[in-house]
This record gives sequence, structure tokens and C-alpha cells, in this order.
Amino acid sequence: MTNPIPPPPEALVSGVDAAQFIPGLYLVATPIGNAADITLRALALLQRADLVACEDSRVTGPLLQRYGIRAHLLPYHEHNAAKVRPQLIEKLQGGAVVALVSDAGTPLINDPGYKLVKDCIAAGIHVTALPGASAVPTALCLSGLPSDRFMFAGFPPPKSAARRSWLAELKSVPATLVLLESAQRLADSLADMAAVLGPDREAAMARELTKKFEEVRRGSLAALAAHYAEHGPPKGEVTLVIGPPPAAAAPSEADLDSALAEAMNRLPLRQAVDEVATLLGLPRKPVYARALQLRDGKD
Repeated sequence: MTNPIPPPPEALVSGVDAAQFIPGLYLVATPIGNAADITLRALALLQRADLVACEDSRVTGPLLQRYGIRAHLLPYHEHNAAKVRPQLIEKLQGGAVVALVSDAGTPLINDPGYKLVKDCIAAGIHVTALPGASAVPTALCLSGLPSDRFMFAGFPPPKSAARRSWLAELKSVPATLVLLESAQRLADSLADMAAVLGPDREAAMARELTKKFEEVRRGSLAALAAHYAEHGPPKGEVTLVIGPPPAAAAPSEADLDSALAEAMNRLPLRQAVDEVATLLGLPRKPVYARALQLRDGKD
């Protein structure tokens, strides 16, 4: 690794009160690319921890070495979680300070850490988080798409048919979508997204976030799909951000009358009004007023 980042001044890390780290599980965010993106509190905790549970010691080890931290590492990932989780619970119940880290970013985002947290909560073990880097909010912020409401959906299925069914369930979600995807599947995945979600839906592809060759390519799903079909897969980790669906057009008066007529033929007036107002997304008061007009023949 070239140009290693020196450990932070001892005064800065020592300024974090070690007494705050009572026995328990600490969810520690690690850098998603740039090794400097780790907090002083995280470094102090990793120095103090009796055990660091990590996805891959070959990834976490060099990060800790870069900051001069020696720690006992225990692999904890989706393939061994069921076996290792009871060991971690036992150590925590014995009074250990345990840090849980992922290979990059915030634990529990697309990893099995939530099962450990759930078991700790059930066992009355102290759990807290040391927030920091995460590709999800980073890509969302850089996308230029609405960020007031978003949904993280993880990885799409690898096969096209399953992926299209999965996307169909997300099509009408009234929020910006954030997905992870393999660079090798990016072109095919974008093509399916354009077909299911709509070719004109705005999106952004973010890769190598926080690194030297960080790139955010913005455009419609159709344009992004065409670009990667022509130029091939990009390098690095990929995060996709897809804008919310366009607002549905307001129902016409004819739509309202038709829906009311059908509902009033089989339901009492008030129930018919409630059903139609919910179905068409309209306030109840004007729907009720129109229902009375139709019932009384006042058009």
C-alpha cells in the first residue's frame, strides 16, 4: 500500500474518553475507499476492543495496521454466522467489548450483522453504533436525485427473469431507490430496469466512491443502459440510484363518476365513498359531495 496514512496524533485519540466504552457490541463504520474516512471515536474503540468481528481479516487487518492498532480479529460473515454468533454472545455476556465491522462501510447494510444485534438485544446486551462511511447515503447525495425519501433495496437477483419480477415490486414505490450491483451485470441490469421501471426514469451510477477515480454518471435508465452496453462494464464497486416514479395524473371527473357508480351499486354510500377516495387517492369530502350528487340525480 503506497503512501500509508500515519496514525492520528495520540492526543486526538486519547481525547476520546475510553471509559465510555462499556462492555457491549459496537457497530463500527469503516472506510468505503479512502482510508482517511474513519472517525477518531472508531479508532479509539478499535484500540480498546477485546475482539473485532470482521467479514475478512485480510481486509480489516491492513486497515488496523495502517493506524497502528493491534486487535484480535474473528471472521464473522454470512457463511459462518450461525456458528460464530453464539461465541460472540458468550464473550459479550462475559463483559467483553466487541467491535463489529464490515469490509467497507457501515455494518448491517447488506450483511448478516442484524441477526447478531437482534440476539444481543434479546439477551439484554448493550448495543450501540459508531457511525461513519456508507456507500448508500454517499451515492444518494451525489446523484442529484430527490433524497427526502429513499429506499435501499440491496442487490437485484442475478438472472433477468427474477430481476424483472423483483423490479416490478419496486416500480411504484414513491421514493428514490438505492441499489448495489455487480459491474459485470450492470448493462443487463440497467436494460431490465429501463424495461420495467421506464426508459425515461432518471438514475445515477456511482463507482469507486471516495477513491481517486470516483465517478458519477447521470442520465435516464435507457441512456445509462446504452452507454454500458457499448463501452462495457466499469471498474470498481457500483451503487445505483434511481429517481422516484413520476407522479400519477390526477383522476378525471369521468374516472371518479365511474368508480363511484360501480362502488355504490354494491356498497352503502359511506363505504363506497371511503373505498373510492382510497382507490383514487382523493380527499373524502369532495368524493362524498359528488356521490350525493350522483345518488340524487343532480349532475
